[in-house]
Amino acid sequence: MREIVFYPDDTAAFDFIGGNGENAPYLPEGEDEYYLRNQQIAARDYQWRSLRPDEIAALKKNGNTCLRWDLLLVEDPFDPSLFRNNFFAGLVRIGACMRGMLAYHDFLLPAGISGSRIYSCDIGRGCAIHECLCLSHYIIGDSVILCRIDEMVTTNHAKFGEGILKDGEDESVRIWIDPLNEAGGRSVLPFSGMICADAWLWTVYRDDTRLTEQLKAFTQNSADSRRGFYGTVGDFSVIKSCQVIKDVNVGGGAYIKGANKLKNLTIKSAPDNATQIGEGVELVNGIVGNGCHIFYGVKAVRFVLGDNSSLKYGARLIHSILGDNSTISCCEVLNNLVFPGHEQHHNNSFLIASLVMGQSNMAAGATVGSNHNSRGNDGEIIAGRGFWPGLSSTLKHNCRFACYTLLTKGSYPAEMNIMLPFSMVLENRKEDQLEVMPAYYWMYNLYALERNSWKYKTRDRRKTPVQHIETDYLAPDTVQEILNGLRLLEEWTGKAWFRAEAERGQQDGSAAQEAESRIPPEEVCREKGRRLLESGPEAVDGLFIAGEGMERGKRRVRILKAARAWHAYRDMLLFYGVKTLAAWLTEYNVPYEYFAAQCPECIRMEWVNMGGQLVPEEKADALRAAVRQEICSGWEDIHQQYEIWWQSYPKDKAENAYAVLRFLTGRQNIPPAVWNELLEKAKTIRLYIEEQVFLTKKKDYDNPYRMITFRSTSERDAVLGCLEDNPFIATAKADTAAFFSMAEKAKA
Repeated sequence: MREIVFYPDDTAAFDFIGGNGENAPYLPEGEDEYYLRNQQIAARDYQWRSLRPDEIAALKKNGNTCLRWDLLLVEDPFDPSLFRNNFFAGLVRIGACMRGMLAYHDFLLPAGISGSRIYSCDIGRGCAIHECLCLSHYIIGDSVILCRIDEMVTTNHAKFGEGILKDGEDESVRIWIDPLNEAGGRSVLPFSGMICADAWLWTVYRDDTRLTEQLKAFTQNSADSRRGFYGTVGDFSVIKSCQVIKDVNVGGGAYIKGANKLKNLTIKSAPDNATQIGEGVELVNGIVGNGCHIFYGVKAVRFVLGDNSSLKYGARLIHSILGDNSTISCCEVLNNLVFPGHEQHHNNSFLIASLVMGQSNMAAGATVGSNHNSRGNDGEIIAGRGFWPGLSSTLKHNCRFACYTLLTKGSYPAEMNIMLPFSMVLENRKEDQLEVMPAYYWMYNLYALERNSWKYKTRDRRKTPVQHIETDYLAPDTVQEILNGLRLLEEWTGKAWFRAEAERGQQDGSAAQEAESRIPPEEVCREKGRRLLESGPEAVDGLFIAGEGMERGKRRVRILKAARAWHAYRDMLLFYGVKTLAAWLTEYNVPYEYFAAQCPECIRMEWVNMGGQLVPEEKADALRAAVRQEICSGWEDIHQQYEIWWQSYPKDKAENAYAVLRFLTGRQNIPPAVWNELLEKAKTIRLYIEEQVFLTKKKDYDNPYRMITFRSTSERDAVLGCLEDNPFIATAKADTAAFFSMAEKAKA
């Protein structure tokens, strides 16, 4: 097949879209090939003019060549001495340029253009462009530095990373992303404004055919399908020492250096929220958010990267959507939808075919999705917020994990469904059983739990957040799981007691079978289990409480410290209910009696995590219906609905908190006196949190093996800091004081 085409000088850099007529259906009648380019630059007030003969002579003297000098337009002031050894073809327009230097940190270049070949471009004012071997069909902003770029071109069918088709293109060339499932089936189309909530809506409800059809149409209509748009580089951007840049839009203030290949991308950036791309990077078919940092050999293909996120040190991101405020280094991430606040830093970890709902961390050696237990590569893993697979933990598809599940080191051999939030999961190889400790974080590591919420809030440095994120570990999604966890603990404890009673009456090997047959109905087991758990650990510690449906395998699953976890769950619910409701009452200056009187009698507890934003499930269902019925006409309408939800979130959450307090008190209407009692109980829990934050951290200082690398405690404190000076311990104290103050204001 012939690949190289020869153009005579009089046709080079022309017919970008094609001439009028039947052979060029993409150029409207009466328009020239620059009509879209002119629209793109219309907001600028450039005053271009033709060159004077003396200026042409001066340019020629400086080694410049132009196929048609009448198509080289400039703006005053214009100094020909700033242009040396260049080749111009097509319509090239150059903004005002005066003698001087442009500097980016220590990188200093003279204003003007030298050693470059420029084809049909608009170049802004005060630019420095040097040694660009092929700069074609780009609109360059003001005060831009371009230096030593092998190829920087735009095609007439450029889509800049969006999953659209240009006029006349076949469906087969559309760029899809396949999150959550390697075999496809959950494909989504990227677009410039995509956030994790959009991807979640599109990925999860695959049985809603009309919804997916509409979302595809929304994406196609979100960008202009006409051919002939030029690539753009925003004001104050710097691009240097790069090899191939093709069909890429670059925002303002971006810094790109040493990239190998950038193709079919939108790189969002702004001078006050700059995106930076560094050495050895290869990005193809994607959207890069504002304020991102991508360095040192990163490879990303078919991806969306959220705002203020980082890819570093050889990370590979393929067929994945990564939420805001995330960092991935040195590892492999394929076919995932990952919500904001994800951390993964280790070369020997990988994440395959999963939905991870944010505020998560992958330890070294963790291989999430290390194997498929089906006959195809169609397995999936879903993990709630706060997911943390520990060192060298390996998982197989399919698995599902409740929020804030901690997996200890282990090669987990089968599928798991961990339904209890805030759990620690571990393998007991000696007993050949899987063990689950519910509410582990609350009981033994509140420092990590409290700090987790604090750090994700303080690390959110996005200038203009688009995706709204809940960072508190106690929120409607975790509360929903805690309520379910209480039910399961009660049921399983009751069954364990009835099973033990039946086995005590048997003398032969049929004891286990006989015991199972004598277990009463679920409600009876729950009632018995609740009474036992209320009594405390002594009543249940001797029982083997089995976690049902938590692992696909023959080995047993044992629930550890069930009574302590049950009480911890109830404390967590009480603290959430009081804190959330008190915050709303004080923020909006609403008397408790008024709120209680107008609160709905029936409050649904089902919520969904849409990309880090928590939403009542019924609202998400209503949005889907609006999309199906064409009440929503595009992604802008959907994003507006997210914003409306966020505005109503404090009240929705307060009503959710009241429903939790109804559950705990057994009262439909909670009198003011009872509310005041709940406030006092919540104060006690807040003191417990502060104390545990301190004691959890104190364990590090009391551990004698932490001292063996130090000559003295003074050396240790010089390296690690004093316990009393720990900034988060101080934060915990301040949070307690703030909570006490809020509780006083919220009293009825």
